[in-house]
Order: sequence, then C-alpha cells, then structure tokens
Amino acid sequence: MTLFKIGFLTITLVDIIDILLVSWLFVKLYFYFKGTRAGHMLVGLVIILVASFVFRAIGMSGMSWIIDSLQTVWVVAFVILFQPELRRLLIYVGRTRIFSKIFRVGTSKTIDSVVEASLSLKEHGWGGLIVLQRDTGLKSLKEAGTPLKAEVTAPLLVSLFNPSSPLHDGAVIIQNDVIEAAQCILPLTESELVDPDMGTRHRAALGLSEETDVIVVVVSEEKKRISVAMNGVFHLNLDKFALRRFLNEYLFAGSGE
Repeated sequence: MTLFKIGFLTITLVDIIDILLVSWLFVKLYFYFKGTRAGHMLVGLVIILVASFVFRAIGMSGMSWIIDSLQTVWVVAFVILFQPELRRLLIYVGRTRIFSKIFRVGTSKTIDSVVEASLSLKEHGWGGLIVLQRDTGLKSLKEAGTPLKAEVTAPLLVSLFNPSSPLHDGAVIIQNDVIEAAQCILPLTESELVDPDMGTRHRAALGLSEETDVIVVVVSEEKKRISVAMNGVFHLNLDKFALRRFLNEYLFAGSGE
C-alpha cells in the first residue's frame, strides 16, 4: 500500500516499518558501543551508508562505486578490529530475557566461574561480594563503580577481591556473562531484624536484594562461609553443591519465580 511519494521514491507502510527498525537497531548499537573505539567506527559506517544512498539517488555512479568499495572494507575491518566488543554484544543479545528463557545458553559458564571463585575466596579467607543482575537495571551503581566490561572468569573474580587489589572494596556486578563493574557501593539494609554479627558486606547484599531482583553472593572473610541474598532473604552457609543448585535454579528465572 503506497502512502506517499518523494520525487521518484514511492513510500509504503513496509518501507516506514523497515526504516524505523533499522534506525532503532543503529541507535541501540550506538548506545551499546558509546564511548568505545567501536562506537566511533560505527558512526563512520553509518555515514558511509547514508552517503551511498545519497549518491545513488542523485545518479553519481563514480562516487557510488567508491563508497560501496569503502563500505565493504569498513565492515570487514569493523569485524576484525572489534572482535571483543562484538563478542560481548552477542553475549548481551543471547542473555536477554526472551532468548535466555527460550534457549538458556551460556548460563553454566558464569555459574561455574562464580562458584569456583567463591570457594577460592573462602579458602583464602578473603571477603567477596558478587552481584548477579537479572531484570532490574543497576546503571547508577555501575556508573558509581569502576567499569570493567570483562568476561567472567574465576581467576579474575578472585584477583579483584584480593586484599592487595585496589578494586577489592565494594561489589562486583555481573550481567550477561560480563563483569560490568567493580568497587560498586551497595545500599545497606535498614531492617532491624538483621543478625548483629553480620558485617557491612552482608548488610549491603541484603539491602540491594530488598530493592531489586538481583542475586548477591557473599563470602565472609571472618567466618569463611558463603551465603546468598535474594528477595530480602539470606540463604546462609552454602556449600559448593548448594550454591551451584541455587544459582542454576534462580539466576536466569524471572524475579517472580
């Protein structure tokens, strides 16, 4: 169905939907890569695409050929130079709620890394505070911390909470198999029912779990025990198997499950 015409162009409803979807896609990609080298290169790619369309529309064959050649090289260079960013993007897409519920892929790697790191921290007698983000956004907490954007691995988590590390204070926030930020300060619980023996880490874990749907793994350096806070409730003194079972059951489920 034709809606209107612009010169020699005939615009249909499908064209409008197509333009809106492409625009939405580029905006989402830009904000995901914003502030990185990939973000600047993505802007350059968009400029080349727009220039290609304009030159074709006005019939400049020579410039169209040059732009098309640059466009191919630009896309290939983008893929080669920014493999880490693209890998994180694919992880992000695959870990969104709709896809994680349908396919449930890649969840075990993060769980394995968190369990292994928690046990290692317990053995070393080091404290740890690991936030596993689900549906609720934690943008303000991440921005107040130290951004990392690193793939989740047990050695990296352990090194972050090493007392000699400058990032060992505060919490680590994990989303979509990526360590988003470290040294994050969490809100402390105001509940009067908290065990007086619980330290700042436990109060922070409980406080955030009261306000959001996150799962927070806490490793106590004093008592050398692993606990999990979710929905304002503590699950105390978990062993390796109980921790893995808990995370497998709740990590990528909806907050109401």
